[in-house]
Amino acid sequence: MSKYKTLKQLARFLIQQKKFWLVPIIIVLFLLTLLVVFAENSVIAPFVYTLF
Repeated sequence: MSKYKTLKQLARFLIQQKKFWLVPIIIVLFLLTLLVVFAENSVIAPFVYTLF
């Protein structure tokens, strides 16, 4: 439950403080995290590591 609570607090902060410019940054970081997690044990891993 703490994961959802943290996401809820982050969303509330972004709305209250009008920090809407942070939303694309958070989305990109989330997508990069997913890419690294899913590609770490796959055949495409050597190609992903060349991106970074």
